[in-house]
Amino acid sequence: MNGATPPHSIGELSARTAVPVRTIRFYSDTGLLPPTDRTPAGYRRYDDAALDRLHLIGVLRELGVDLATVRSVLDGGLSVAEVAAAHADATAFQIRALRLRHSMLRLLARRGPSPEETVLMHRLTRLTADERRRMVADFIAGLGADTPQARSAAAVLRTALPDLPDEPSDTRLAAWVELAELIADDDFRARMADAAFPPADEDALPGVAPEQAAELVPLVRGAVADARAAGIAPDGSGADAVVEAVAERFAAVLGRPDGPGLREWMASRFEAGHDPLVERYWRLVWTVNDWQVVPGHLPFQPWMAEALRQCGRVSPSRR
Repeated sequence: MNGATPPHSIGELSARTAVPVRTIRFYSDTGLLPPTDRTPAGYRRYDDAALDRLHLIGVLRELGVDLATVRSVLDGGLSVAEVAAAHADATAFQIRALRLRHSMLRLLARRGPSPEETVLMHRLTRLTADERRRMVADFIAGLGADTPQARSAAAVLRTALPDLPDEPSDTRLAAWVELAELIADDDFRARMADAAFPPADEDALPGVAPEQAAELVPLVRGAVADARAAGIAPDGSGADAVVEAVAERFAAVLGRPDGPGLREWMASRFEAGHDPLVERYWRLVWTVNDWQVVPGHLPFQPWMAEALRQCGRVSPSRR
């Protein structure tokens, strides 16, 4: 064999590349690494080009490239760049799958679900983006359009759809699982269809004439939003002034004297017009989408009912 560099034996190739001798023999036997020459005794010898070829084979195999693709690269059918691009995409997919599996395992560890719940949670986390969107769309469509409340609910729900990213955080994944379990429940669908959403404010205050509720509910909604924005808790300093202003307006609109009786009735109406599961739905949507909670979008009824009670004027409701 011509050339200044002496030919390499299989043992020397193995020592210089850390590829096992038996593996080099396999590459040679299958044609991936044909010997450059043979000794009179039949021993295979390899030149520096073969050494470089073996280095490339080792790199591609370490990166997970299959032997058929390695052969295409060595024969010139594919470039290293083409193979790297394809495998980079595949590796990114595998990384996303591993991260999702990791989040799923941590979620299972925290929740301690039953075997049945474990299977359900696993199925929910493996849904594709299109399958998740169809699931939510089917839920909204299932609300029906038989009542103004259902039509209003469906319209509002379509303005803020949950959108889980391909690589969700543990918090967003947990919120999606809980949200998916919630919308799969027929009882919750019925409760959502009966919930009140702006601008249907007359439905947010059961037992009050629609024209009166249409005037009072925006007042309370705005007062509570302002209180939250100012950092006023329903049991904190400043809540008394909110209660006084709201109760005074209720008394004027309803033509009833202000006092413990009116305020107890107000608290019961606020609680009757609020469904904590519906509120939970929206909080989960915000978490899945990684949205900041806007005080003006929070249900106003719980804050107002608690403020009435904490101001020492109303005993807790016995619903």
